[in-house]
Amino acid sequence: MTLAEQLECLRRGTAEIITEAELFSKLEQYRPLVIKAGFDPTAPDLHLGHTVLLRKLRQFQDLGHKVIFLIGDATALVGDPSGQSKMRKRMTWDEVEGNADTYVNQVGKILDVRDPAKFQMVRNSRWFVGADRSRGGFPPFTFETLVDLTSRYTVARLLERDDFQKRMKAGQEVSMLELFYPLMQGYDSVQIAQGHNGHCDVELGGTDQKFNLLVGRDLQRAYGQEPQVVITMPLLEGTDGVQKMSKSLGNHIGINEPPGEMFGKLMSIPDTLIVKYFTLLTDVETSRIAELERQLNERAVNPRDAKADLAVELVTRYHDAAAARQAKAEFFKVFSQRQPPSEMPAVTLTAGPDGAVNLVELLVAQGLSKTKNDARRLLRQGGVKLNGTVLTRPSLPLAESAGVLQVGSRHFRKLLPALRLH
Repeated sequence: MTLAEQLECLRRGTAEIITEAELFSKLEQYRPLVIKAGFDPTAPDLHLGHTVLLRKLRQFQDLGHKVIFLIGDATALVGDPSGQSKMRKRMTWDEVEGNADTYVNQVGKILDVRDPAKFQMVRNSRWFVGADRSRGGFPPFTFETLVDLTSRYTVARLLERDDFQKRMKAGQEVSMLELFYPLMQGYDSVQIAQGHNGHCDVELGGTDQKFNLLVGRDLQRAYGQEPQVVITMPLLEGTDGVQKMSKSLGNHIGINEPPGEMFGKLMSIPDTLIVKYFTLLTDVETSRIAELERQLNERAVNPRDAKADLAVELVTRYHDAAAARQAKAEFFKVFSQRQPPSEMPAVTLTAGPDGAVNLVELLVAQGLSKTKNDARRLLRQGGVKLNGTVLTRPSLPLAESAGVLQVGSRHFRKLLPALRLH
């Protein structure tokens, strides 16, 4: 690729590059750039929202650059205030480490993790939690280091942050710990540069990370380093079409989810997200995506078909083509032909002394509703079926409970009655 073509490739899907001129200048040096992105392990497993950054990192790798996949285990203990209307709940080391392990096992689905010239995984606890030089070349973080770091930035600059301004105007507290978070993230860039011949060339993050990323530029200047280029990526809305994809909100699509589950969730996204998902999550050419957008706007293509193409693309990427074909066939069998899936979890039922199965307790136990009140609401609204017949009562005689239980449009269980309890 020419430099202009490389820049065009890297520009795809980005929200902002600060600055393109600096990025072009770095590319002109014809050396492997050091590209950093940090991921705080605040929840287990990677989802499609994470892959927006990971795919951009892979583009840099494919152009010959080195990616630093930084696991923010130390910063996760502090809690990123970005987009938060109140202070985060503090996490424990055990929680953070458990979540981080799942990231380590999944990142190889997107990044080239085998070539040390293109990939390095680093945990920022290596410099924030007293790790010595023998464990990776980073000096320990001491009180003297803290004094030096905090002397290089002002409280006034930190309080300019929009998140903090909104909270203070609303009478919400902002902790000293939260003020320290942007400094920690910026210090990560300083440390990466010190371990790579003074270079931490580019840092990627979501649009909600812009303040933190710019603090990194400022701190690099303060430490006499060349400032990093900042690239922000759009935040990916989840299946609800409103909130940023998040496991805690239940609107996520995990990259390790079974093919059928992934396919079904992708088919449930709002039509308005089809083009954005294609742009940020696939390698489909921009010209084809532009044509698809035109066809969707003119109603020349059924959004359901476009989502099926998207689902096949992504299930193939994170599983394989055979799994994608099977998931598509199963989906249309269930939703178009109104047939139960070929495979579903089996549940062996028992009844109480009255000879009945408590459906409310069954729905909660199977994870088909969050609470008993939620289960009762599903029953009242006709969201529960047995062999195609809507169930409204909270219990069912054991003798009548065999067959396929359906909750909503996507959840099925095969019910197998057992002996009555006495």
